[in-house]
Amino acid sequence: MSFSSPVEILQRFWGHPAFRPKQEDIVLSVINGNDTLALLPTGGGKSVCFQVPALCLEGVCIVVSPLMALMYDQVNNLKSRGINAEAITSAMSFREIDKALDRCVNGEIKFLYVAPERLKNHLFKERFKRMKVGMIAIDEAHCISQWGYDFRPSYLEVASIREFHPNAPVLALTASATSTVVSDIQQKLAFKLPNVIGTSFARSNLAYVVIQNENKEAKLLDIAKKVVGCGIVYCGTRAKTREMADILYKQGISAGYYHAGMTHQEREAAFKRWMRNETRIICATNAFGMGIDKPDVRFVVHMDVPQHPEAYFQEAGRAGRDGEKAFAVLLYNRGDINLLRERARARFPEIDKIRKVYQALSSHYQIAIGAGKDVQFDFHLAEFVKTFQLNASETLYSLQLLEAAGYITLSDSITLPSRITLTMNKQDLYSYQVAHPSVDGVIKLLLRMYGGLFEQYVTVREQDIAKQLRGSEKDTVSMLQLLQKNGVLDYIPASDTPRITFLTGRENPEHLRFSPEIYQDRMKAEIERVESMIRYLEKDKCRSIQLLEYFGEKDPEACGKCDVCRAHEKEGIQSKTYESMTESITELLMLGELSIEELIEKLPQYNPESLTKLIRHKIDLGELELDGNIKVTLPNY
Repeated sequence: MSFSSPVEILQRFWGHPAFRPKQEDIVLSVINGNDTLALLPTGGGKSVCFQVPALCLEGVCIVVSPLMALMYDQVNNLKSRGINAEAITSAMSFREIDKALDRCVNGEIKFLYVAPERLKNHLFKERFKRMKVGMIAIDEAHCISQWGYDFRPSYLEVASIREFHPNAPVLALTASATSTVVSDIQQKLAFKLPNVIGTSFARSNLAYVVIQNENKEAKLLDIAKKVVGCGIVYCGTRAKTREMADILYKQGISAGYYHAGMTHQEREAAFKRWMRNETRIICATNAFGMGIDKPDVRFVVHMDVPQHPEAYFQEAGRAGRDGEKAFAVLLYNRGDINLLRERARARFPEIDKIRKVYQALSSHYQIAIGAGKDVQFDFHLAEFVKTFQLNASETLYSLQLLEAAGYITLSDSITLPSRITLTMNKQDLYSYQVAHPSVDGVIKLLLRMYGGLFEQYVTVREQDIAKQLRGSEKDTVSMLQLLQKNGVLDYIPASDTPRITFLTGRENPEHLRFSPEIYQDRMKAEIERVESMIRYLEKDKCRSIQLLEYFGEKDPEACGKCDVCRAHEKEGIQSKTYESMTESITELLMLGELSIEELIEKLPQYNPESLTKLIRHKIDLGELELDGNIKVTLPNY
């Protein structure tokens, strides 16, 4: 591939006439060999920022990503554009991984997607040393920071593999990182020089609305009837997605549902109906989000409060990607506040309970002490908790902490199609065909239907082969299994079962160690994020400003569109004036209590009537207090 400029690559492969804001700056920074941290909001086009420079640079681009489903989505997307890409995941056999790595060493693959845990694998490291590496891209880079909302220690391996290719630039990408996380990412990835490029997270077309309402279902119906266009309704449980879809459907509103408990086929069908606008509204858990690129979503409604601002910002940001007016509505009641705090603490089971889950895992798969390193197993959570009489949510949180501590990995559920590769060389295969004429026609058919069988694993569809053979799918599977048994090929049937991998030999449960950054620090950070989310709900301040300040933006402007800004304007106070008045009142009261009259006297730059109205409004909200002497004070100050 030879192109004169990144823009030519963008036009040739993606059909876009020009880059979006900051994309070209990021691309050029990487091409010039600079380590770069790209901060782009959801829908800001992060993948293009590493895919374009990778095509400009010689060698393979290693893409580190935490989500298997996202890997396959991007690999398939690249292949559809004629670009060689491969993903290595825990769902693959050793032979598949071996072949894929060989193709990277031989320069046949341009993009190699790997999970962070793969980086410390001996086989990967040895092949990585021999590859010509153009760049390393780190998706969801906030995962490398212990202050991030999804810290994964395996991400720290990126810095250790850099020594094998010190001249390959690193591009870290994230859609949500606070200023502390931004600094930590650059340090943990061993950036040669600090280098952050990003756009403001402000969404001028998106109106954030928070509504406290005990009858959230009725409010959802009201929104669905008033706002024209398609929408997403996020729910906290799988059962609630179906319940909300049923409520909408009974009111004549086209709605479907989506959650991780559905089969792959069911999820795919629900997703496609919504993408084609056959279903207007999709009710989903947070499993719905990866790979969504629907620009005309007019509203996102949260029926349950997300655990932290990062999750809310990403999910709400799926509305209005076309730049047209859209709404992000969060519905809550007082019970939701208590539930948020309870869930934050529940995410960190007692250490003894985590050890009990690890012991049960080891017994379930009959792994001896010291054995099991890098061994994979199919994992069914429902069956596991039933067998050992465990609490499902507590078990899941324990598994997540075991993963964070580096003892296991648990893959997300994704359907992988059937794959085959020929394991005989051409000469031996010809001899086999001569000696076994009954399967000669089948082998010839496979060679005609699928290219590259000698070099790599190729995706196949048993029903397509059966149609050509004019037989049944069952007979085709039996034939492929026979050829596998006789050493002709390797056949891996389709699967959508999550897999668990033991990253170390089985430990004595008493010897499991959870460092402060894995447990105590992480729990403290989780509680702080939950409190930030609660403040977002309750604080009488522009919603956009609150979110932007959370992500470290300095002096953001009031949006003028959210429920808070609109309420201020109804009171006759412009949003900017409201924020300025609030700041002035706070600064004065930090010096001591004052009566309303004294505040008005000390703030002559503001309209006395508006100032009085604002002070009384904040007293009603509990943001200011009146003491026994009718003096205004700051609560708990």
